[in-house]
Amino acid sequence: MRYIFYPGCSQEGTALEYRDSSLAVLRALGADVEELEDWTCCGASVAPVMSDLLGLVLPARNLALAEQQADGRDLLVVCSACYTNFRRTAATLAADRSLHDKVNQALEVENLTYQGTLTARHILDVLANDFGPEAVRARVQKPLEGLTVAPYYGCQTVRPYSPFDNGQRPTSMLPLLEALGVRVHRHPREASCCGTSLLMTKPEVGLTMAGAVLAACEGADCIVTVCPMCHMNLDAYQDKVSRLLGRTVRIPVLYLPQLMGLAFGLPREVLGLQRHVTPVSF
Repeated sequence: MRYIFYPGCSQEGTALEYRDSSLAVLRALGADVEELEDWTCCGASVAPVMSDLLGLVLPARNLALAEQQADGRDLLVVCSACYTNFRRTAATLAADRSLHDKVNQALEVENLTYQGTLTARHILDVLANDFGPEAVRARVQKPLEGLTVAPYYGCQTVRPYSPFDNGQRPTSMLPLLEALGVRVHRHPREASCCGTSLLMTKPEVGLTMAGAVLAACEGADCIVTVCPMCHMNLDAYQDKVSRLLGRTVRIPVLYLPQLMGLAFGLPREVLGLQRHVTPVSF
């Protein structure tokens, strides 16, 4: 399996462990992953607030670069916000030729042209469908039996542009987790919003939303997610959520590739477990 890899901004900083563990696990599975050259920020959720056109041009620029370098490969994305941006841009420009031309006019300054020939795919899609549970199970060296794991997809990974899972009742993580030997803790907040940037603008609302997810996962030994914003909100704000709920909430939050890496026997330092706010002690 060969991919062009788009890291995204947070994977260069606050979510460096997501990038490192993803690449380590993909390589352990035999994937050939090459980073997209000259990539830039996709605009996330901020650019469209400033300008609808900018919100399309920034992701289209990266897609155009990937089209030049892809050689038949899909674009692999680990950040759910970046993934949504790429899928939204592709869908929007495919439906509006005049807007497509306007975006390409903006890209002319770099001699780039977005054609719409590339597929952006989330790492969860790739792990679940290109490799699957049998390939994962075959790579396990240290089965995580006795560990109870709560899956958390968040709101952007599986909707509104994702074709690989159910947007309201996602299940793509389950076979992968079971292949690692864990017990899965199902809960009603698996695809709900964690509060995202509301923690900055309306902190009480954001903390309430994050608290609802954490409360739904109580009883599990850890939460596993595939979104850097979700990870930050659930990992870093547990003290404030505890004060809001009136009880102590302490549950490690891992990225799916980190948990897979532990089962694969990869070094904890490579997986970046030391970077978490809530300690990972198992």
